[in-house]
Amino acid sequence: MTYENLLLKREGNIGILSINRPDELNAINGKLLEELDRAIDNISMDEEIYVLIITGEGRAFVAGADISEMKDKNSMEARDFAEKGLSVFRKIELMEKPVIAAVNGFALGGGCE
Repeated sequence: MTYENLLLKREGNIGILSINRPDELNAINGKLLEELDRAIDNISMDEEIYVLIITGEGRAFVAGADISEMKDKNSMEARDFAEKGLSVFRKIELMEKPVIAAVNGFALGGGCE
């Protein structure tokens, strides 16, 4: 499966998921959250991946929420975005496979969760 904001590669039985928005310091927007949600589901079901490493492309792991997208949200939309983020991060936390965060550079906001 291909993604716009993620890179997924395998090295043996290790999945390496890279957040790929380096020009935005890998800031989390709605599209990235949707892709991350799908990727985690696919990786969880993939019996050939035993371990997952999550990292970021460029000089940041994740610089938090993408404020250029957040500034246009009303309070309900902002709440929905936050809840979606919490849901995706919880899904990562509850994966049966070991997950390693290879933190490279900035890890702010959602990048710390």
